[in-house]
Amino acid sequence: MSRPIGVFDSGVGGLTVLGALRQRFPAEDFVYLGDTARLPYGTKSATTVQRYAVNAAAHLEGHGIKLLVVACNTASSYALDALDRAVSIPVVGVVEPGVRAAIATGAARIGVIGTEGTIRSEAYQRALAGRAAPVEVEAVACPLLVPLAEEGWGDHPITDQVADYYLAPLVAWGVETVILGCTHYPLLRPSLQRVVGPRIQLVDSATAVAEMVAADHSDLLSPGDREGAVRIELTDASDRFLRITRSILGRDPEELEVVDIDQA
Repeated sequence: MSRPIGVFDSGVGGLTVLGALRQRFPAEDFVYLGDTARLPYGTKSATTVQRYAVNAAAHLEGHGIKLLVVACNTASSYALDALDRAVSIPVVGVVEPGVRAAIATGAARIGVIGTEGTIRSEAYQRALAGRAAPVEVEAVACPLLVPLAEEGWGDHPITDQVADYYLAPLVAWGVETVILGCTHYPLLRPSLQRVVGPRIQLVDSATAVAEMVAADHSDLLSPGDREGAVRIELTDASDRFLRITRSILGRDPEELEVVDIDQA
């Protein structure tokens, strides 16, 4: 087995990133950690998010990973610098790839939706403001969307109602592109797209992360046409999480284990 790529999120939303990475790099082995016992990260303080993220990274580094993908927007917003100091391997977050993808749409008005922690950090707002092409940005915290995603209600009337409550002000403002600033949100895409309408583009960072890995870390990637293995680790496993895992991956994971990573 070659050295795997490590991916972590506070829950199972990061599996959307894992799915894109697997599709782009089928020969790679992956270890995915969902810190489901301590979710959501989005309501936690910056200090707590950093501690949880470093804890998760240390656990994955113990698997001998060659690259760490932080498939959590809150951890990417608050903890990338701490992770760069804590681990000896390259670290890729989800904020910068998502911003690049949104700018590439050519939109003049970009909305960002995310957890309370991600929006409070202003990571997306700062990244968008630093671009050469000026854009207007509005950001909205959507704390109820993660529980709906974890429940598997991606195409549901209740999700439509909640999404409309959060997104209606952005639509009225004239938003042209909306960054889904949480890796759980692609699981809600049917409802979200229905609410904003077909002319507003929804951008998630999963594919963009895969492209950034290909561009910036090609020297780490495994050659060949083998099918890599995937190991899933959760800090708490319920039937709901397992159902969503199967839905995202399209099959049962080759390996799944409940692990204890709490060092606090």
